[in-house]
Amino acid sequence: MTARQDYFCSVYGPVASWRFGSSLGIDPIGLVSTCSFNCAYCQLGEIEQKTEQRRVFITSEQISRDLSAFAPWDVDIVTLSGSGEPTLALNLGEILATVKEITERPVAVLTNSTLLGDAQVRQDLSKADIVAAKIDAVSEAQWRRVNRPVPGLDWQELWWGLRQFRQEWSGKLAIQTMVLASWSPQEQDQYIDLMQQLQPDEIQLNTPTRPRARQRQLETRGNNPLTAADGRQILKPVNAEILAIWAEKIATATGITVRCVPLTATGL
Repeated sequence: MTARQDYFCSVYGPVASWRFGSSLGIDPIGLVSTCSFNCAYCQLGEIEQKTEQRRVFITSEQISRDLSAFAPWDVDIVTLSGSGEPTLALNLGEILATVKEITERPVAVLTNSTLLGDAQVRQDLSKADIVAAKIDAVSEAQWRRVNRPVPGLDWQELWWGLRQFRQEWSGKLAIQTMVLASWSPQEQDQYIDLMQQLQPDEIQLNTPTRPRARQRQLETRGNNPLTAADGRQILKPVNAEILAIWAEKIATATGITVRCVPLTATGL
């Protein structure tokens, strides 16, 4: 074990989340950022390990021990996110059950939706109270440009898995969409059509409010801002008025609650 690993804690925060309130973060991935995406806007910076293969990164026992230091868990919610895609954790279901039993708080999972075609992943996620699934694109070309998935992932399979999960699970499903630039009227209509088919409980429109780290920094899991010395890449957010107009258009067309990120937000 290296000196770098000696200081890793799987629990962080609480984070002031514009979506969930005071959120205690659980990182089931660890020091090496690991994801099936390498998003152009990711606050973690360039993903160090790009994969779609599930494995155990952090044991459920370690997460249980790390949680004890944060008692009495005076937060609104516990959120699995952190250093990459949480559904890559092979022990995800066990982690969710452990966290809920220990904290007696609702638990959310932030996922990029890529593994929802896997029945075991859907079963694991069914233990969560809230699942916030990422959808940043309405076409394969846009998806590959914005989310930069690992080779082998399939755009149509992602959508099939998301629809299947929606049919099987009765918990709260939120769709989180990062808007990097103004979408064309055609793209907006395609998005609305997809949301009408999926019927999530809530849509969360986001736009970059934090810089993108050029190199991996553990602190970017939470609210800690990057400084110029950190080697950050500033991302320009979409105009708040444009985002609000689009949110109203989506809500009017679908009847689904749509929330927009406050441009002063720094948390999840």
